[in-house]
Amino acid sequence: MTEEFLSHSEHETRQIARQFAASLQPGEIISLSGQLGAGKTVFMRGVTEFFNCSEQLSSPTFSLFNIYQGSLAGEEVVLHHFDLYRIESLRELEAIGFDEYLSSGDLSFVEWAERFTEYASFYTLTVSLEYAGDESRRIIIKRFVR
Repeated sequence: MTEEFLSHSEHETRQIARQFAASLQPGEIISLSGQLGAGKTVFMRGVTEFFNCSEQLSSPTFSLFNIYQGSLAGEEVVLHHFDLYRIESLRELEAIGFDEYLSSGDLSFVEWAERFTEYASFYTLTVSLEYAGDESRRIIIKRFVR
């Protein structure tokens, strides 16, 4: 199943992300793709807003991954946010415990997932953000049927 949205601002991108987050189930693993500056971090900010994460979301590019604690309807929610842009090899990815995080049962979001196709079968959804003008973005969400 594929859905497509057109966002004209960061505010709209966060709103689309909040609506998207409302459909997620525990343990889902989401691939986030798009060029540098396409809005992946803005999209994630909307997701963390939905889950009431108190930490300020930042791009995990320099730390490779962040873990956010949040809640929904009084239940704790844990989000893993990976950025594979700076990961050089499969060995390096495995060394940070990537497999264990993905199989934890928590929600995982992986930017630049396409760099490591070995994990393609792990993703339950992909979110692609594309430039569609100066401030506009096309957001394509695809759910994989398993």
